[in-house]
Amino acid sequence: MLPSPYGSFQNNFNPFNASANPGTNGFVYQPLYYIDPVSGKSFPMLAASYSWSSDKKTLIAKLQPNAKWTDGQPFTAKDVLFTFNLLKKYPTADTNGVWKQLSSVTAKGNTEVDFQFKSVNVPFASYVLGTDIVPEHVWSSVGDPTKATFTNWVGTGPYKISQFSAQGYTFTANADYYLGKPPVNQIQVPAYNGNDSADLALAKGQVDWGGVMIPSVASTYAAKSPSNKYWYPPSNVIMLYTNLKDSVLSALPVRQAMSMAIDRQEIAVKGEYGYTKPASATGLVLPNNQSWMDPSLSSSQTDFSYNPSGAIKVLENAGYKKNSSGIFVSPSGKPLSFTLQVVSGWSDWDASSALIAQQLKKIGIDVTVQQEQFGAYMSNIQGHKYQLAMSWTNVGPTPYYLYENMLSSSGGWNLEQYSNPTTDAVLNDFSQTTNQTQQQQDVYKLEKIMINQLPSIPLFYGPYWYDYNDSRFTGWPSAQNPYITPTPYSWPAPAVVVMNLKPKN
Repeated sequence: MLPSPYGSFQNNFNPFNASANPGTNGFVYQPLYYIDPVSGKSFPMLAASYSWSSDKKTLIAKLQPNAKWTDGQPFTAKDVLFTFNLLKKYPTADTNGVWKQLSSVTAKGNTEVDFQFKSVNVPFASYVLGTDIVPEHVWSSVGDPTKATFTNWVGTGPYKISQFSAQGYTFTANADYYLGKPPVNQIQVPAYNGNDSADLALAKGQVDWGGVMIPSVASTYAAKSPSNKYWYPPSNVIMLYTNLKDSVLSALPVRQAMSMAIDRQEIAVKGEYGYTKPASATGLVLPNNQSWMDPSLSSSQTDFSYNPSGAIKVLENAGYKKNSSGIFVSPSGKPLSFTLQVVSGWSDWDASSALIAQQLKKIGIDVTVQQEQFGAYMSNIQGHKYQLAMSWTNVGPTPYYLYENMLSSSGGWNLEQYSNPTTDAVLNDFSQTTNQTQQQQDVYKLEKIMINQLPSIPLFYGPYWYDYNDSRFTGWPSAQNPYITPTPYSWPAPAVVVMNLKPKN
């Protein structure tokens, strides 16, 4: 298994540490439930089922009665209660902010846990149910869980860590796993320093399962063996974020003209190696979210068209005029001249940003690409110290998660600083119900907001990188059988994938 070329490994399998090794969440520790963003399916883990109270303020989780920790101790509701109280005591470990939504957690016997919400917020259940659970009898004496160091990790997942070094580590099947012994006895996770060595190992069949982008994958990987397969489904929408606090970018005609002047097809082919497609104007991740598409929308509304002459007309009709340098100037005298921040070394995004600058220059909008190291880039975009920025969107089991993160005035990934009381009301309405028909109507409204207000500019879909060799096992997810997110880096999904594999011999 090659989730990604991480370089050498640290002996860190702490689920409360952001730099924990791949497999910590899923193979070793597990949440109560996993709700998959690609298929939309729910997969029971430490909870066999869950339900809401009639007022939708209490989430009731029924636990797996036969689950055990890998040291033989029984897993009970007390472990769930302990874990959530640990997050409450040490807020830095509560990265999903569950205690901003919860008022209490109660264990009822050994196999039921009730989560009391401060107010109704149905979609937030996925964050509560997705929290990794740790054993009270091991973690009760460690103090701040984000600083804990262990070498003997006790989990409930399908694998135990049987060997570790900086060059790689090995998972061995947990024969007592509550969902049955895994069909793959051992999984090795070797360290690779970069894409080149990782790509070579995949092409030679030295790795069964990779999460690496391979240039010219058909000829350099798939053609090397009939068992070499790949599937790069869309994972999220890559946006050209527009800082709406910028007086020029806050004008809708400017954003509309920029969107019309961007040739997304050229970017998908030349900048993104042909591995993706232009994004929908709705902000939906397609085809994953196809069932949420408003049927009243026409393709002329949902599909972007490259129209540079139309973009010029939009600006001219809004009173913008070109200066002596051929750059449009706003009615208040400000030139349409911007910087576009992107991560240095992310070669596809760097190439795509350069193409955007070239395309916008053709209609009279000046864009300078500003490549930053990842840390500075993150600090700048999260601190709103940018004009334009290429970045991702945060998705979930339904389109709500992308919209809430990006469009809510309190959204966690509202980089553009969009704020609209009507939009907030729609998002709140969605969060108050489990009725999918009502939720669907709310999503339709959000799609129209994306189309008509263009808070930021959808560009293309960010792919999941997924390469696999099926010479030894069948049952891999594929375009024909998309039962779950297939990548070996989208945890805890790999724990579900391995349980669906079957040895060929």
